Amino acid sequence: MVAGQSSREPRSVAQSQPRVGASAQSPRQSAGHSSGQSSEHGPGPSAGSSGGGPHQSSDHSSGHSAAPSPGHSPGNGSGHESGRSSGQAPARDRRRQATAWREARALAARAGRGAAPRTQRLPLDRTLGHVLAEPLAALTDLPSFDTSAMDGWVVAGPGPWVLGKGEGGSGELGILAGHSTPVPLPDGDGVRIATGARIPANATAVIRSEHAHVDEAKGLLYAQRQVVPGQDIRPRGQECRSGDQLLPAGTLVTPAVLGLSAAAGYDELVTVPRPRVDVLVLGDELLTAGLPHDGLIRDALGPMIGPWLRALGAEVSAPRRLGDDAEALQHALTTSDADLVITTGGTAAGPVDHVHPVLAKIGAGLLVDGVAVRPGHPMLLARLPSGGPYLVGLPGNPLAAVSGLLTLAEPLLRGLGGRAPEEPYRVVVRDEVHGHPHDTRLVPVVHRIRSTERAGSGAGTGVVHVVPLHYNGPAMLRGIAAADGLAVVPPGGVRSGTEVEILDLPWASATPWTEGCFT
Repeated sequence: MVAGQSSREPRSVAQSQPRVGASAQSPRQSAGHSSGQSSEHGPGPSAGSSGGGPHQSSDHSSGHSAAPSPGHSPGNGSGHESGRSSGQAPARDRRRQATAWREARALAARAGRGAAPRTQRLPLDRTLGHVLAEPLAALTDLPSFDTSAMDGWVVAGPGPWVLGKGEGGSGELGILAGHSTPVPLPDGDGVRIATGARIPANATAVIRSEHAHVDEAKGLLYAQRQVVPGQDIRPRGQECRSGDQLLPAGTLVTPAVLGLSAAAGYDELVTVPRPRVDVLVLGDELLTAGLPHDGLIRDALGPMIGPWLRALGAEVSAPRRLGDDAEALQHALTTSDADLVITTGGTAAGPVDHVHPVLAKIGAGLLVDGVAVRPGHPMLLARLPSGGPYLVGLPGNPLAAVSGLLTLAEPLLRGLGGRAPEEPYRVVVRDEVHGHPHDTRLVPVVHRIRSTERAGSGAGTGVVHVVPLHYNGPAMLRGIAAADGLAVVPPGGVRSGTEVEILDLPWASATPWTEGCFT
């Protein structure tokens, strides 16, 4: 289990129950429009409008654009809101209690960084995807001796040079990589040398094979270009000296880092263990195979959440499907030995939304209970009692769940895994994007590069911008499947040409441009 506490004092779930209970709602959302007012004119959708919904809606709409459809508010659920309580709190009161989006991300990041540090020593071939727990310092000079940068001839003094055979064990082939230290090279001599081979003492330069002419009859070597002392010789310590810091702690171990580590003399690396995550899929209405039927729908989050978390650097157990069983949920939470538990669905206040009641029953502390973001408003972050794992409760609608992953799970996992926070960046958005009147909105986008030609020069430059995608409703996955990021749209929306913050998806560079999903 993760040790350590967040810098924010959690409140018990029991303390926050009046807020949760104030918005009783249908257990699952069906296809259709919300009965709430449009966000263009009204106070905004309810806290549960995108939270307790299905993992995949049966929404028959042809898709949303960046602008909301009539009758929909941005980020609003696609289901009916039946069974409301007569004592429901006004929407503006719930907004006041919801955590601002940036604050929620910061709280999750601090919670992860506040955990007690752990380290492990692993063989080099098992460290890919882990994070360095210590700075990587060179254990040797690189290169560790003067080496030839090219195949060719190593010469001493001015030319022409007498052809030598590379005394010191290299014979007719000259000086080869991996051979013992060659004898010093006399002035006026030239010997064939291979790339990476050790340079003999007294050498002046290396002449590339293509820049040399050999007169076999005279036994002489001629240079076809001017020879500069030191050319094509990699001196000892050119890249680093022993003890130099090569990479800081917190660096992700990539294949290139593995290569550098091996070159610098490492057989093992001290890394931060990958955070262990349990995934609990809630909902009686979910199918694991086949087509939807008789009110049952396919589970879209079970197949998606695990790989997404692995892409964020976590070790993820197989998803456990608990249905709408409060006792099973309580048992799973109280017996988990993971660092983080992810639940999908059940975060709103319907009759079978059990996450809040179970957290209250076991004495969990809430760090975030609702976020002012669309989709994904009813996401939550909690700490289980007695130093237990963290819990991120994701809404049941697919895009709302993605919003929860990027808002709470991603910064939390960065901290738990020892990775540095990701630096935010901003890109111009091509089209106008409607916003929620009060909350941040996360909209799937794809990056594009537009060529611009300078007048009269014939030369051009590439300008990066992002394009909002269709199918961005909370129950939809078609837009996010074609996206390489999410645009952070402030309340009120943005005009075309405005810069917006972008949250990259873990596989952003592999996402192809899909014309059919553009607005």
